[in-house]
Amino acid sequence: MSAEAVPSPCILVCTLEADVCLGCGRTLGEIGEWSSASPARQRAIVAAAAARREARRPPPPVR
Repeated sequence: MSAEAVPSPCILVCTLEADVCLGCGRTLGEIGEWSSASPARQRAIVAAAAARREARRPPPPVR
């Protein structure tokens, strides 16, 4: 991996719901684009995927 390379966010939990992977948070399009995307685009994909995963996270229980 080069100094610029961005590690794939894939965690091998490949289950799609509404075209979004429940494991990594990427869309089907982003998954397909990953290997040809520039490092800058890969970082943008990682950020968008993290935001999607966070949005799906259930709220903490009320105590």
